[in-house]
Amino acid sequence: MEAASAVRRGDLVVLPTDTVYGIGADAFTPSAVTALLDAKGRGREMPPPVLVGTVRAATALIDDLGPYGQDLIDAFWPGPLTLICKANRALSWDLGETKGTVAVRMPLHPVALDLLKETGPMAVSSANRSGAPAATTADEAEEQLGDSVDVYLDGGKTTDNTPSTILDLTTAVPRLLRRGAIPVEKLRGIIGYVATED
Repeated sequence: MEAASAVRRGDLVVLPTDTVYGIGADAFTPSAVTALLDAKGRGREMPPPVLVGTVRAATALIDDLGPYGQDLIDAFWPGPLTLICKANRALSWDLGETKGTVAVRMPLHPVALDLLKETGPMAVSSANRSGAPAATTADEAEEQLGDSVDVYLDGGKTTDNTPSTILDLTTAVPRLLRRGAIPVEKLRGIIGYVATED
């Protein structure tokens, strides 16, 4: 797969996910992650989440899933739930200013999963310039990101552009950081209490 070779070389790839198109890079190549942030016009203070093709790949990145992580993974992965966990301290990577955490997700999209199973964990952010609308087609992504991306994988128009729900598991009580495709009520159905801002 041309895209997998590009990722291994440290180049950027645009790929479809179950929410919107993403711009991705090898999570373990710091120069590639920097290129990803540059392409988006984003700084290191906004580190990208990491997408994985298997639950095993995710657990290798995480120091501690906490009391709720496994139940949430069983219920909602693959799917639009991003979990923020304490990162495995033994990993040599640089995603930006993560404060020792990693945001990880397994997307429910065959093209994305095939690529991730071949490449391993990828740093992936929405395929758009910072502040612009997220791309729902490969063409929209190319209009915004142009030559900064080596390979564009076209999986057709994404069917749902609602972003993933982001849940922080690094605190005693799971905390909702972004409302998204999985409603809070569903999360509470699995783990009981979820702290929200409102």
